[in-house]
Amino acid sequence: MHRLATAVVAATALLWTAAAQAQATIERMYVLDCGQGRAADQARWSPGVNVGKPIDISDNCYLIRHAQGWLMWDTGVPDAVAAMPDGLVSAGGAMVWKRPKTVASQLEQIGVKPGDVRYVAISHTHGDHIGNVDMFAAAIVLIQGAEYDWAFGQPNPPFSKEHPVRKLSGDLDVFGDGSVRIVSTPGHTPGHQSLIVRMAKTGTVILSGDAAHFRDNWENRRVPTMNVDRDKTLASLQRIADLLAENKAELWINHDKVQSDGYRRPPQYYD
Repeated sequence: MHRLATAVVAATALLWTAAAQAQATIERMYVLDCGQGRAADQARWSPGVNVGKPIDISDNCYLIRHAQGWLMWDTGVPDAVAAMPDGLVSAGGAMVWKRPKTVASQLEQIGVKPGDVRYVAISHTHGDHIGNVDMFAAAIVLIQGAEYDWAFGQPNPPFSKEHPVRKLSGDLDVFGDGSVRIVSTPGHTPGHQSLIVRMAKTGTVILSGDAAHFRDNWENRRVPTMNVDRDKTLASLQRIADLLAENKAELWINHDKVQSDGYRRPPQYYD
């Protein structure tokens, strides 16, 4: 009888946990325009495919409202680029970034101040993802320890060394209720990470960061030559595929402009 009672209690606890996670949602999520890019050669991301073919690239940031505070996922191309008539041109002209809208102006539009943001979580430390981290001076940066050590071991740090940081060593349930989960997906960089967001009406989405740059690369498992580890990239792509199935989720690919053009933009949001 004691064993039966214990089993019933354990089963009930599991059911309650599953129910709580199923109901755990964020209040709303805004998709910010964090840069528009033009690349001269798509093969930079798809070796041997679409060689010499130019491509337009989106760059999004995601502002998430939870009862415990605001979280910003990625911060995009620096706002200062908005004042550059020709945009930010990479060495050799392979890439040009422009900022039709600044992060600051979009935050103002929805009534949020940088100081209101509790967390800034970044997929990785490439310049088109960390350009405005220091705008959120009081926010805690959620970053994999491997990514932090790698990025700050280079000549130009991605953001201020004085910025408050929480170094992760794997996955993190940010608010403790299953609504926003960071998952480790290394390969593009040593500490690349992706984000699972659970919403009541929209459902669950996975924000890919740069685990895959475009839908075509995702579907064909193409690995850019710039990635630091091909095997880890492929393992991370498989992990994302498993998480998509497990969570009945939709994949939102950050740089895929065709997909991004269909997103709601502030003041509209997802919930």
